[in-house]
Amino acid sequence: MYQELNTVELDQEYGELLPARETLTWISINATNSSMAFNAASFDATAHSAAFQSIVVEVD
Repeated sequence: MYQELNTVELDQEYGELLPARETLTWISINATNSSMAFNAASFDATAHSAAFQSIVVEVD
């Protein structure tokens, strides 16, 4: 579930930049995002959706 971060929590997060694109030529990164919702023409209905994300990194 989504939770807002305060500035102290945000400062504790860690991230780092990726190397230059030329350096990454031997790495294969595949990212996919998918989501599906269905509403069968019902009057005043709500469709819910769940989203899935996957990232696969392969080093040759």
